[in-house]
Amino acid sequence: MASCETCGNDYDMSFEVHAQGKVHVFDSFECAIQRMAPICEHCGVRIVGHGVEAGQHWFCCAHCARKEGATAIVDRVGARV
Repeated sequence: MASCETCGNDYDMSFEVHAQGKVHVFDSFECAIQRMAPICEHCGVRIVGHGVEAGQHWFCCAHCARKEGATAIVDRVGARV
């Protein structure tokens, strides 16, 4: 068993996440997300999907990126059908 680095739970079904040369141990995806997911620099939510990178800044969506001045970010490319 290993202890979750977010909540400290010593759990027999804990799992490892290998990222950027480090090994992290968690007891749930919820704890992994809380520890590892970036935070949108506009609205503050955890970015669980792809997110949007503008320069050195991360946002949850194009709307938040535009609100912070990233003018080239769009939600969709091409015409709607």
